[in-house]
Amino acid sequence: MSSLTQPTRTRLANPLASTPDLTGRRAVVTGGSSGLGLVTTRALLRRGAEVVIGARDTSRAEDARDRLVAELNLPAGRVTVARLDLIDPHSVREFAKTVGDAALDLLVLNAGISSVPLRHDHAGIESQFATNHLGHFALTGHLLPALDGGTASRIVTVSSSLYTGGKLDLDDLSDSATYSPGRAYSRSKLANVIFAVELQRRLAAQGSTTRSFAAHPGMARTPLHATYPSATTRVLTSAVARVIGRDPEPADIGVLTAALNPEATPALFWGPVGSKTAPDALGLPFAAAASNSAPAAALWSKSEQLSDIRILS
Repeated sequence: MSSLTQPTRTRLANPLASTPDLTGRRAVVTGGSSGLGLVTTRALLRRGAEVVIGARDTSRAEDARDRLVAELNLPAGRVTVARLDLIDPHSVREFAKTVGDAALDLLVLNAGISSVPLRHDHAGIESQFATNHLGHFALTGHLLPALDGGTASRIVTVSSSLYTGGKLDLDDLSDSATYSPGRAYSRSKLANVIFAVELQRRLAAQGSTTRSFAAHPGMARTPLHATYPSATTRVLTSAVARVIGRDPEPADIGVLTAALNPEATPALFWGPVGSKTAPDALGLPFAAAASNSAPAAALWSKSEQLSDIRILS
């Protein structure tokens, strides 16, 4: 199926039954030591992959690595940790140098922050946009040569179904006068999806075999719900997650489908559907906000300017 085709919604039952053996394959998972990222890391290791965890808190990530090595009875070298602070361009470059010296088969852009108090990066950009989108944009650019050397390589950007409520206001990325934690999060998730779709378009146009996917976990019980500035919001969101949310492992089914399932197409947005404990994977067509060419071109240009890296331009 062409990457430019917009298929109808697709539901895949038991989508991990036909995933390939990953022995000899190499993966990077940002934020791979907790929540959804930890589930992704574990699933890749179980299938034979070598995984590099990108983490801001390397001490905590090394603890998670040690637990995985013991749990899965792995050689210590199968899972490694390298420091990655997505809001810091120097950290992103150094991480890419560390992991980009060999072929890479899978890049899972999972790390992120949600609905935090107003903060800014070194250039005055609001931190959720800077971390969730710009850091991953730059990291992808740095690692594309390694992905070009991989086998059927994939890039999976983890977003949220809330992207449809985001507004891509590229002329005001500081948010100093109008900051709303929830609106900023939705904008960053919209940027994630636009990036994934536009990256796939550009890769296909250049004849690359690397493919770009977007996925989401639905309502998942993860540490992100503990970051809201409002105590009332934290309590309410956690209560809703307990009632309708999924634990990280079943919630990760869309991400793993995008990363591993041979039937999955980049033309759909992958997430969980159905059972709370054993969901199917559902691929939905992207909303117009994510697939229109003009906003995508504007975001791409702005991202190149802010990150000082050109990608497939």
